[in-house]
Amino acid sequence: MIATLFAQQNPSPWPTYALFIILALVGITIIGGIFLAKYFNLWIQAKMTSASISILDLIGMSLRKVNPNIIVRSKVMAYQAGLSEKDGLTTRALEAHYLAGGNVPNVVRALIAANRADIPLSYKRAAAIDLAGRNVLEAVQTSVNPKVIPCPDPSSGRQSIDGVATNGIQLKVKAKVTVRTNLDRLVGGATDETIIARVGEGIVNAIGSADTHEQVLEKPDTISKRVLEKGLDAGTAYEILSIDIADVDVGDNIGANLQALQAEADTRVARAKAEERRAFAVAKEQEMQAQVQENRAKVVAAEAEVPMAIADAFRQGHLGILDYYHLRNVQADTEMRNAIAGTGNARRENSPS
Repeated sequence: MIATLFAQQNPSPWPTYALFIILALVGITIIGGIFLAKYFNLWIQAKMTSASISILDLIGMSLRKVNPNIIVRSKVMAYQAGLSEKDGLTTRALEAHYLAGGNVPNVVRALIAANRADIPLSYKRAAAIDLAGRNVLEAVQTSVNPKVIPCPDPSSGRQSIDGVATNGIQLKVKAKVTVRTNLDRLVGGATDETIIARVGEGIVNAIGSADTHEQVLEKPDTISKRVLEKGLDAGTAYEILSIDIADVDVGDNIGANLQALQAEADTRVARAKAEERRAFAVAKEQEMQAQVQENRAKVVAAEAEVPMAIADAFRQGHLGILDYYHLRNVQADTEMRNAIAGTGNARRENSPS
């Protein structure tokens, strides 16, 4: 609008072009001032430390959605600590690590700490450790200052590692494992949980191989020696420096308890077998009684046929009257003798069925 009004008042085209040029210069100046206000402080910091970051690099970071503050401050921190691009700390490498989701300041601090402690650690390995989800700065600090891992872990709810000696006495052991980070095995290496599990297994095996619990109580360091000899730190991110037995307590007599439980179980088995035999005997007795009753029924049936046979013998003339009376006398004489001997009907009535 300003240009149109100016053109209406000045029909010559040159003043219009001049106005456009002036407006463009003003716009460029304003944009340049904004960029300078935003990046000038960062550029000065990089320039003062010879970090080799230009204004164009800062603008490019913004276009690539990289936070220039993090990159510049991390690189300045590294250069101030004596590191340089020869150590892999180039601007492009830091940007790539940032875009990959890494923690650039943490990686730089880890490199500085490793450099001061004379620990060989390259930027590539530090970035890989960081992208693997491990705290690379904490790993370097643990390499310099070893940490102590309690075994067992109190947060797991267990208060001691329980083992049983050969004589059956239970021992409750608490240990402390001093470890140092092995940076070469940090990526893909097992961490605290594996160390605790392996040390606990080694302590249980060492106690179990002792003949008596007194041997362990007299020399607790034998447990540490046996566990260390097994190389439990293989495949882990740590190097085990020492295993110290903090406490040893005597627990229950597991052997005696197991023997008592076994004896009780044997008793129950014996009772079950005895009950089985008794039930079998009762069933056999009932079976024999049934057979006795069956035989008695057969005797009664046979006795019932005697009068019929006598009658038939009379009809056919095979038995005379004198023979019949003689038979009755023999029967009466037999019943009298049975009564005198107590083996007759009276004894059968008193006998249990």
